[in-house]
Amino acid sequence: MKNPVVEKFSEFYQKWVLKLEEIHHELIEVSKKKTEFVMNEQELQTLVSRVTTHLKEYYTVKWGAAHEDVVVFFTPTWLSPLENAYLWVTGWKPSSIFRILERFDITDEQRKEIEKLRVRIKMEEEKVEREMERQQVAMADLKIVELAKLSCRAMKDDAKVNGLVGVALKGVFAGLEKVMKTSDCARLKTLKGVLDVLSPIQCVDFLAAHIGMQLRLRQFGMKMITGSN
Repeated sequence: MKNPVVEKFSEFYQKWVLKLEEIHHELIEVSKKKTEFVMNEQELQTLVSRVTTHLKEYYTVKWGAAHEDVVVFFTPTWLSPLENAYLWVTGWKPSSIFRILERFDITDEQRKEIEKLRVRIKMEEEKVEREMERQQVAMADLKIVELAKLSCRAMKDDAKVNGLVGVALKGVFAGLEKVMKTSDCARLKTLKGVLDVLSPIQCVDFLAAHIGMQLRLRQFGMKMITGSN
């Protein structure tokens, strides 16, 4: 039986990625030509804002779908196995962004601000990982196991037992949804923190690199599935 949440989100994701590819091409073009012409600061900021709006749309739709079925986002079938292998709590790991910035020519003041952000984000990641570990323990909790056993044994009061199991699972799903949103917020905080430090043209270069990494990973993952060179 097909999962309607998976079907609907998969359709959205395919279209969202196509738009992301268009945006990436535009960012690359602006980045390449910055030595030939200079867009004014307002135009660059408008471009950056358009990119971040598209990125935020993903999380808005994701959170809405996850409220209906959060589990599918921990093993997303719309991603390739390679992409899934690189997932950190349903998405890219926030601290991975800082590797991109190592190649950037930034001022000492910018470097200090980036380092402060790195420390804050590391703490956010640790918080998410602790909560994820707690949820994993909850999923394997003895009470859940005992309820499952009780459900199997129950002959006369199935409705009551099923109700107890349902309540327990609802708590687990709510916990997973909270962890997912916390990890997504860490990703958004990282993006905003970096963009707030960089100049408009640096923001263009950074977004081009960040989005490019995600698209290349997807491209390689899809090639592995199809077996194409």
